Amino acid sequence: MAGIFTPTNQIKLTNIALVRMKKGGKRFEIACYKNKVMSWRQKVEKDIDEVLQTHMVFMNVSKGQAAKKEDLVKCFGTDDHSKVCLQILEKGELQVSEKERQVQLESMFRDIATTVAEKCINPETKKPYTVSLIEKAMKDIHYSVKTTKNTKQQALEVIRLLKANIPLERCQMRIRVQVPAREAKRVRDKLSAHLTKTERESWDGDLELVALIDPGSYRQAETIIQGETRGRGTLEVLNLKDVDETDDFYASAPKQPASKSGKSATDGGAACAAEGTEEAATASAACKEEADLQAKMKSTTLGEE
Repeated sequence: MAGIFTPTNQIKLTNIALVRMKKGGKRFEIACYKNKVMSWRQKVEKDIDEVLQTHMVFMNVSKGQAAKKEDLVKCFGTDDHSKVCLQILEKGELQVSEKERQVQLESMFRDIATTVAEKCINPETKKPYTVSLIEKAMKDIHYSVKTTKNTKQQALEVIRLLKANIPLERCQMRIRVQVPAREAKRVRDKLSAHLTKTERESWDGDLELVALIDPGSYRQAETIIQGETRGRGTLEVLNLKDVDETDDFYASAPKQPASKSGKSATDGGAACAAEGTEEAATASAACKEEADLQAKMKSTTLGEE
């Protein structure tokens, strides 16, 4: 009696998330573990084996139809499935249901706005913006979230775009630099191009200065000091963010206890309702500032239309 034939090379894929890419008129798919694709793209997950269910490129995952060697060479320049998987994982479109996609987009939109609010301030007042105001500004410029890019990259892009609509700039870091007298002048000349503002400078033998610097220039400054002084100079971060903390409602609101009326001043609206307290006065000024900014953005949008 003949036995039942059981295929030994069949890969059974379950609980998968598809990432699809169309290139050269062909469709390519890879099978990934759910919830791992975004972790990989956001640089949280480092192990590719934790992301891919199999290092194989398919034309159709559900049918088990593998991609042909000649198609891979023509479209990707290589027939190495692992290398092609990385390209598709990086730039392909994650296949999810409409509801899942909407939740994902809303979450990423909020994360981007939160990152912008944390990194930026209003240069006119030296105070941070609320996340809700950044979200409104993003909607006003019709910013579209890109699921193939991580939120930090998109936050930097949003900062650049928002500068045309609202007063916005990156928070500056406050640093202290100490350099031996021998290298002091040379280091000072090279650092000057990277410093936003010098607050204090002393040439009593060794050079000591306190200055503001853009976070993006910090590594260059560190390289200059270490390279020119051969490790004898020091660079110290005094403040990660130079903000005006006087009556700074937005920065301190999450840490405030509930008011006497039993309402927590956790946002602009709640704070404005806290009458008869010190928080109410601060919140009132903050609400007025936010209303002025919203009116300014609205007028800018109407002018563009």
